[in-house]
Amino acid sequence: MTGYKFNTEEEAAAARLACDNHFGYPKEGCVTQHWVDYQHSELDGFWYISFDESIQEVLGEASEFEITAPEQNQ
Repeated sequence: MTGYKFNTEEEAAAARLACDNHFGYPKEGCVTQHWVDYQHSELDGFWYISFDESIQEVLGEASEFEITAPEQNQ
């Protein structure tokens, strides 16, 4: 996956806030509350934001990393 990886939820929330501030979110009367959101990879123990070209100017260069998918019941 290409994106931004964070060691703590606080770091991920700060990155989301930086994007929100840059793009002016939340906007009055808008259902959308955040420009981007972060996810938690419980199996890997980190938080991440998926890459989008629009946030590169805010968060910088994205990196490549792998996310462990949970096993599916068969």
